[in-house]
Amino acid sequence: MAHAALSAKDLNVTDHGGPGRPVVLIHGWPLSSVAWSNQIEPLKAAGMRVITYDRRGFGNALKPEAGFDYDTLAADLHQVLVDLDLHEVTLVGFSMGGGEVARYIGNHGEDRLHSVVFAAAVPPFMLQGPDNPDGPLTQEAAQQMEDGLRADRAGFFDSFVTQFYSVDGEMKVSQGEHEKAVALCLQSDQAAALGCMEAFGTTDFRKDLEKITVPTLILHSDSDAIVPLEGSGKRVFETVRNSELFLIEDAPHGCNVSHAARFNTTLIDYLTR
Repeated sequence: MAHAALSAKDLNVTDHGGPGRPVVLIHGWPLSSVAWSNQIEPLKAAGMRVITYDRRGFGNALKPEAGFDYDTLAADLHQVLVDLDLHEVTLVGFSMGGGEVARYIGNHGEDRLHSVVFAAAVPPFMLQGPDNPDGPLTQEAAQQMEDGLRADRAGFFDSFVTQFYSVDGEMKVSQGEHEKAVALCLQSDQAAALGCMEAFGTTDFRKDLEKITVPTLILHSDSDAIVPLEGSGKRVFETVRNSELFLIEDAPHGCNVSHAARFNTTLIDYLTR
């Protein structure tokens, strides 16, 4: 059951400015809009109007006790677009944020949109099951994540961020970047962290994806250990008409930080055609 949407103010929206079309950046779990630090200035320099916000329960957003289902999260996103009166928007959803992009179109349509980008994103459906054998998240792994987060937040986040930025056991970012990401994770409210973990793991976006007609970029790492390409980005590419798939080689899940230059160049090339 969806809850009432939060206002742009409650979601810590920041309009970073820029002269061109609006690009709304939707961060991954369990971070905040600060995770987009490497993208904001390059996008502005390329002529985009850059807008970020914190998902409810994360960063400096309001921390309600409920509303972590994707219908509510998509309603929050819609409220951001309404409050800022945005049109011809490109939505860029990273990881969990890709779910907001899919569900936004499923529930609110494309009238305000120019294009969308799924970056290392969770659609079409993470949880593996009889009707979703290609889902990359097993029930056992999902339960282990939940148990780990409940038992030891700090330890869980430290381990999760290591995997977030690693390929075959090798960390692809500095220790400073690792510590920065852990600090962002620790800003999350526990109810939000657990609620959104359940949401991104168990929400089926397949019908939402079928409604997408705007130009779509799928930007994914070929070595993503958190949201593996075969079970996510590749399936989105096969489903969404008018979509393009671009792979970043030898990159972890957190490719917008570890391979920021490549990520930014690809995104900007797509946005400025």
